[in-house]
Order: sequence, then structure tokens, then C-alpha cells
Amino acid sequence: MSSPQDVLLLFDVDGTLTNPRQNIDPVVYDFIVKEVRSRAAVGLVGGSDLGKILEQMGGQKAINDFDYVFSENGLVAYEGGNLLGTQSIQDCIGEEKLQKFINFSLAYMSKLTLPLKRGNFIEFRKGMINVSPVGRSCSQEERIQFYNYDKEHKIRENFVQALKKEFPDLGLTFSIGGQISFDVFPTGWDKTYCLRYVEKFPTIHFFGDKTNPGENDHEIFESSRTVGHCVTSPHDTMEKVREILGF
Repeated sequence: MSSPQDVLLLFDVDGTLTNPRQNIDPVVYDFIVKEVRSRAAVGLVGGSDLGKILEQMGGQKAINDFDYVFSENGLVAYEGGNLLGTQSIQDCIGEEKLQKFINFSLAYMSKLTLPLKRGNFIEFRKGMINVSPVGRSCSQEERIQFYNYDKEHKIRENFVQALKKEFPDLGLTFSIGGQISFDVFPTGWDKTYCLRYVEKFPTIHFFGDKTNPGENDHEIFESSRTVGHCVTSPHDTMEKVREILGF
């Protein structure tokens, strides 16, 4: 049997440990950081920035309660509360190309007619750009309304195809995740980026809900370095963890 030092359990956030953009249930949090962490190392890997992840995890304490916290797919990486490294999309792409991308995206969204639009359509993060056709300032009810509309009309999917056609040479990857947005980052900066920081673990289990091609858990779910587990809810995550660890 593997020792706890040999096994790492990596968890997506939205849809895996929490409901989309909601705070973690204290029962789920205690299960991970108390019961699971006594049997294996545990880590978070999310596409959101560090502030949003910590907010969903109940505050700053999570950066120490988890062995690893990888925000923006691991482009901002913490181990034991200490910063391991960061990457910048601005340095990678350059300001001129970045502005062309942002301007095109804003122009594209200005022509969309949706059931509703709010604000904060483009969020510039350290390692990626997050694009939301409905706007990230929408309410939870409006978020669900757009998500259902998007499933039928493929707003995000068509938007991504337009960006790929307009910018074929920028070396960008587009990842649809969550309910209202998609992430844009240099190719190779998907969630597998975080794996460079955990090479000492011979066994890595990854848990995520968006594991299909084009979704933001797909690459790390399919990676040869991980054992991937597709989950449907925080409860499902807990059940699968119990099965794997045998308790």
C-alpha cells in the first residue's frame, strides 16, 4: 500500500468541491482537510484567480489547510502557504497582440443579443484572460439563465471558434468551463501546468467535472501523470475519494 507521502489528490473547485461559484460546504471542507489529508496530500487547481478560490474555500486559511493551491491552472502556485512561482500572459504574448485580442472580443460581444447582459465581460488575470459574454457581474439566477441559454445556442462555443479563426498564430488555447465564461491562455498553460510542481508524487489522482474535450479539466484528466476521475457534484467527489482511499 502507498504511504500518504506517495499520493496526491488534486481537486478542481467549481462543480467538484463546490457548486458553481458558491462557497464550499463546511462538511466537504472538513472531509478534505481533516479526514483525507491524514491519508494523502491534497491540492486545489482552479482556473480562477487566487482571491476567488480562497473566497470559495472559506478564506485565507485554505492556503495552509491544503498542501498545494494552484490558481489560474497553476500559473500562480503555492505549497504550504509559500509562493512557488508565477507566469504572466502579458509577458508571453506582448501588449500589442493582447490589445488586438481584447478589442476583437469586445467588438464581437457588442454584436451579441442575449436574454441579458451585465458587466465585467473581460477579466485580465495573471496567466490568462477570462471572457464572459453575459458579464461576470451577473447574479446567480442570471448565471443559471445564461448557462441554459448557452447550452441551446452555443454562444461560448461559437465565440471560441471566431477567436480561433481571427487569431490562428497566437498560440492560444481556449477552455470552456463553469457556466458563463471561457478561459484563454498560451498553449500548454492548461491545468497540466501545475504538475511540474508535484513531480515527487508517484501517484496523482485528479477530480474534476469538466473533463470533455474543450472543457477546462480535460487535459489534466487525460494526462499520463494523473488518474482522472470525472465527478458530478461535491457529494460525488466525496464518494469517489472514499472508494479510492478505502474509508
